[in-house]
Amino acid sequence: MPLLNFKQSGQGLDLILIHGLFGSMDNLNMVSRVLSKSYRVTNIDVRNHGDSFQINNMEYTELAQDVVKLMDHLNIVNAAILGHSMGGKIAMQIALDHGHRITKLMVADIAPVTYPAHHLHIIEGLNAIDLSKVKNRKDADQQLSKYVDDAGVRQFLLRNLIKNTKGDYYFKCALKYISNCYPQIMLGYQGDNNYQGDTLFIKGGNSDYIKAEHREIIIQLFPHSQAKIINGTGHWLHAEKSVVFNKIVSDFLAS
Repeated sequence: MPLLNFKQSGQGLDLILIHGLFGSMDNLNMVSRVLSKSYRVTNIDVRNHGDSFQINNMEYTELAQDVVKLMDHLNIVNAAILGHSMGGKIAMQIALDHGHRITKLMVADIAPVTYPAHHLHIIEGLNAIDLSKVKNRKDADQQLSKYVDDAGVRQFLLRNLIKNTKGDYYFKCALKYISNCYPQIMLGYQGDNNYQGDTLFIKGGNSDYIKAEHREIIIQLFPHSQAKIINGTGHWLHAEKSVVFNKIVSDFLAS
């Protein structure tokens, strides 16, 4: 298996950042820019995303192994790890399967549970875009708007659309494989391990990704976990209130 695409910045103790579904390493730039002043930050593209390799399997055990393989390649013995959304599930899987490699775990707005399929309209909309009729992003946005109301979400999704050397648009992410593997991505943790290290869950105050009923499974899997809520934010809490988010992460890493 090839290595994940990555970039490193800063120096010091290691910190690994993992983005969410349909994202790329750039999504966490506002975190890496600040934290690279104190840490050596490794930003990654998850398989089937960004410039990483593409393969028709997104089981979390495999996604976790991708990151561990990269750590081995970079001679990172252990690291703090921060994941947002799907990236949070990958981070949790790494901690649960390879706990000795993780010094501290930070999970942004996701729980280790199976979620209902709530991205189907997005996947349907992206697959419905007729690329032969896309001359600019506005054309793609117009087509996608029939499936996705929120302009901000469309803008985020269409960052995956780029031009080739002939000037034709194509999806940088492996849309076909992500669509095929979507049931795997929605799954919760399937094993029976737990992680004994320090863990922080950061929840968006207006987001319903982490619910009161998830508390029991979170405590079971991560007995040394704590939670912070950032009021006035949704699922994209690190982008909506980056100063607050970065302070919470910095304080936790320093504690």
